Amino acid sequence: MMGLGGAIGAGLFVGSGQAIAVAGPAVIVSYAVAGLLVILVLFMLAEMAAADPQSGAFSVYAAKAFGATAGATLGWFYWMQLVIVIAAEATGAAAIVAAWTPGVPQGVWALAFMVAFTLINLLGVRRYGSFEFWFAVLKVAAIIGFLALGVALLFGLIPDVPSPGLSNLVAHDGFAPTGILGISAALLIVMFSFGGTELTAIAAAETRDPATSIRRAVRSVLWRILLFYIGSVFVIVAALPWMDPAVVAGPFAAVLALTNIPGVDLIMSAIIVIALLSALNANLYGASRMVYSLSERRFAPRGMQRLARNGTPTVAVLVSVGVGFLTVIFNFLAPDAVLPTLLNIVGSTLIVLWATVTASQLVLRRRADARGETLTARMPGFPWLSILAALILIVIVVLTMLNEGSREQLLATLGMTAVIAVACALTNRHLRRQGVDPVQLLRGEVNEGTLGSAPTESGGAQKI
Repeated sequence: MMGLGGAIGAGLFVGSGQAIAVAGPAVIVSYAVAGLLVILVLFMLAEMAAADPQSGAFSVYAAKAFGATAGATLGWFYWMQLVIVIAAEATGAAAIVAAWTPGVPQGVWALAFMVAFTLINLLGVRRYGSFEFWFAVLKVAAIIGFLALGVALLFGLIPDVPSPGLSNLVAHDGFAPTGILGISAALLIVMFSFGGTELTAIAAAETRDPATSIRRAVRSVLWRILLFYIGSVFVIVAALPWMDPAVVAGPFAAVLALTNIPGVDLIMSAIIVIALLSALNANLYGASRMVYSLSERRFAPRGMQRLARNGTPTVAVLVSVGVGFLTVIFNFLAPDAVLPTLLNIVGSTLIVLWATVTASQLVLRRRADARGETLTARMPGFPWLSILAALILIVIVVLTMLNEGSREQLLATLGMTAVIAVACALTNRHLRRQGVDPVQLLRGEVNEGTLGSAPTESGGAQKI
């Protein structure tokens, strides 16, 4: 449920409308391609996480595949992405709730959300898991309800409501009114809707049986992601003309409005708030564990390893919410400018993350096969499906470079990555001068004395 909940967020409830606006009904193709890519990435993560469950997950795997500098670069890159997204999610949820309560400033709600979810994460992984589970249940229930109402609408099963049938799929300049360029542009929007699924690899490290947990999570999530995403988008483009302004403004609310259900706007707004807060909760968890792992490898201050009695890396949690609390101030000063600014900073980070995951799996799997190791969650169709994922990512990069707005974001993301890489390379050189090999720390080949154990290994750590 946590893996599924991580994949169902505001990107689906809101971002799908923007994708439909540029591709028309053919956005279904964009979702199918992005869905295939996320499935392949999840399989690769499952293979690596089952073999070596680590709180640093793909950052650790990149370190083992390409060296300590590469792993630390990806770790800090991912941490920076998450802390910015945490702030954006708190801001987005606060903006919606502030519209319900005109007398309460947006900043008050942003502060309340940041405090509440900081406390939840400090209570331990068990509490985090419980909250994230119920958030996921609510989101999944909302999607199932939407699909049920959508099917009833399309088949004319709702009393006094005429069925739109399936004519909207081809009635307005055909199935692909904007052609291959529209499908490509939509793909750039769609793929970022699937961000968050990678958190399953981080959370697996704190389960009682990581190998079994990650395999079960991936198998159960895969077909549900495709059903919920492609099913929901199919209902939207079949029920309404793709160029309808209501689709861009709020695709789910636009479809539900056809059913004459009272209070539909409030219902959808509440679901979007839940999706945003769920993502805030999950991303705070992921950010704290990532910086904890960086500290284990000596690429972050060692104080980040300080554990509470319940096994929570307390300092890592508090540091990870710092940006979110900083943006609370700007929510009071310039509430309308906060969210767009934060989203522009995040840019094309998911492309870099998934590309590194793919490259790491290709290298580590070949090494494991050469050593004759038995992997409990082998990537099916290796190496061809891994290569297919790499090819899809290359196509996405090319499409991104052909789009002016997306190109600027990708170049900014690559520039940020380069700056982080230089800082990590200098840190790695300093560590080696002190006789410390961060990769050996990962393998347990160096006894660092006071260096803390990972939450998964701590005697007081809780398990999901």
